[in-house]
Amino acid sequence: MATIVPLSAIAPSMVESLLDASFGEDRRARTAYRIREGTEWLEALSFAALDDDDYLAGTIQLWPIALIDPEGRKHPLIMVGPVAVMPSRQSEGFGTALMGASLGALQANAAGSPVLPQVMIGDPEYYERWNFSAALTQGWHCPGPYDPARLLVRAANPAILPPEGMLEAWNTVSDKAKSSVQGND
Repeated sequence: MATIVPLSAIAPSMVESLLDASFGEDRRARTAYRIREGTEWLEALSFAALDDDDYLAGTIQLWPIALIDPEGRKHPLIMVGPVAVMPSRQSEGFGTALMGASLGALQANAAGSPVLPQVMIGDPEYYERWNFSAALTQGWHCPGPYDPARLLVRAANPAILPPEGMLEAWNTVSDKAKSSVQGND
């Protein structure tokens, strides 16, 4: 049985080692890293799974990102992932427990407000159980190579999602530069 704890309770070096084991040491070159570049994961929505011996078995991180529509408007989203489980511990339910914890926390933290849509790059067959689908993302783009069939979104009200746009971190360097030029820092 997995014990779910806040990701902030785990030493960052342990998280990095788990991510390397799960995705390889070249993982930072992946498109998902480009999307979230320059932002921090959301502490209240990110978790770790410990096994029965309190060893780190998996992690999940959620990030604030945006879909920039063709008119330049930012539509807030939550990026789910990476969902990482030690290769030797996969298929034991750790990923399912982590997804349940993060999506449950997302709902709980909404405090009666609508939950922001969630996006991820992942296996559609695995993530469809949480209603993630590529059906609404076909006009979306990423800052790097990706398989459109693996760009998935989950939204309580899909009508709010623009049909086209580019994904990027919510607070990018360009946002900070614009704010500083406009005297809003």
